[in-house]
Amino acid sequence: MNYERYASPFSWRYGRDELRALFSEAERRRLWRVVWVALAEAQAQAGLVSAEELDDLRAHAHEIDVDAALEIERETHHDLVAEIRLFALQARIGGGRIHLGATSMDIEDTVETYRIRRALSLVGTRLRALLVRFAQRVRRHADLVCMGFTHLQPAEPTTVGYRLAIYAQDLLLDFEHLRFVFEQVRAKGLRGAVGTSASYEALLRSNGASEEMERRVLERFSIEARDVSGQIYSRSLDYIVLSALAALGASLSKFAADVRILSAPPFGEWAEPFASGQVGSSAMPFKRNPVLCERVDSLARLLPAYADVAWQNAATNYLERTLDDSANRRTILPEAFLATDEILSLAYRVVDGLHLDERRIAQNLRTYGAFAGSEAVMMEAVRAGGDRQRLHEAIRRAAMTSWEALERGEDNPLPQLLTEEPELTARIDPAEIRRLLDPSGHVGTASARACRVAERIDALGGFPEQPEVRA
Repeated sequence: MNYERYASPFSWRYGRDELRALFSEAERRRLWRVVWVALAEAQAQAGLVSAEELDDLRAHAHEIDVDAALEIERETHHDLVAEIRLFALQARIGGGRIHLGATSMDIEDTVETYRIRRALSLVGTRLRALLVRFAQRVRRHADLVCMGFTHLQPAEPTTVGYRLAIYAQDLLLDFEHLRFVFEQVRAKGLRGAVGTSASYEALLRSNGASEEMERRVLERFSIEARDVSGQIYSRSLDYIVLSALAALGASLSKFAADVRILSAPPFGEWAEPFASGQVGSSAMPFKRNPVLCERVDSLARLLPAYADVAWQNAATNYLERTLDDSANRRTILPEAFLATDEILSLAYRVVDGLHLDERRIAQNLRTYGAFAGSEAVMMEAVRAGGDRQRLHEAIRRAAMTSWEALERGEDNPLPQLLTEEPELTARIDPAEIRRLLDPSGHVGTASARACRVAERIDALGGFPEQPEVRA
């Protein structure tokens, strides 16, 4: 790294090296050469490239020299043409056969299709690992009753496992969505300037022979082509891919935001892992800031922005193609994957090291849980012959008095107040009132449903693999 010049944080700080290597300039040019060699191999079978020429291209395919190519590009103002010329200078015998019949996007889009599929495979595999870890935590905490909140206000009890299962279920949907998108990522094929394959058909002098040539080249990358294309694959595909990543980012952003809320002192129930030597604040040594979750939320905000640019590219790529998508795609594609990869890594660390303060969970449940049982008390009293309206008013008065006590920092007096209320005790035994107010018995089917999500994760297959291409 040259720290004296600006470099994107994604080039060194966020995401894993494997993805950085995949989207590197050297790898892009290496893969271009793989396409050119594969094209020459297919054309050799038609007698267009000799064995000697083909051997020469293979021998020099690994000689990537980005600096030398950039020097040529200063003259050509075309990066792919510069690489062709450099390759031809290195392969003196076969150089004259490079790129025969092709247009630039035959090469570039084949490589981009492969890189997108490879990146999806890497991200999908990491998402599956996160889901497995979620399933373990769901099972572990399926029966741990806690207070549920709506509108950030105490509502009814739930369980920690059930809450975790909600996040996991969203991620399951994202996993299935990404797997579907992976299957849709297909190449535009090798079809020349406007997608008609006219140049290849002219070279091969055999009607339809270009399709077999195209198949042979794409087989090298383990990808298939769609039936028709212009000069490029539809840029709607980029939008579909980046939208799927943005949806995954939304799921992880919600999870991270909820951890941040639950780690705040008024809740104090959850906390992300905090290393022994970690510093929370440069000014306040006592701080334990939820920095992992904050980073997830920060990076996730980029993902819909990348998808929006991809939408613009798809909507304004006129006729058979225009070039106004080219520059921004160098940024939005690699950075979207690197951002997604980083937030998946961060989320795994949070789930794996998630700290639950069961004392605070129980305290919050004692403080607010009784309110959730008040409706059950009213229903039982009505069944015993009570007047619904009078009972409602009696419970409401007791509840308002209890809220005032909580605001003064006192314990919740609702159970005591209701067991002393004549409208209720005339019909229900005080012990039964206390039982009905116990929040631990008011979580319905939460535990069973949470475990059902964990079982779905257990049954989940792996993410489709995109084999690594070697020359």
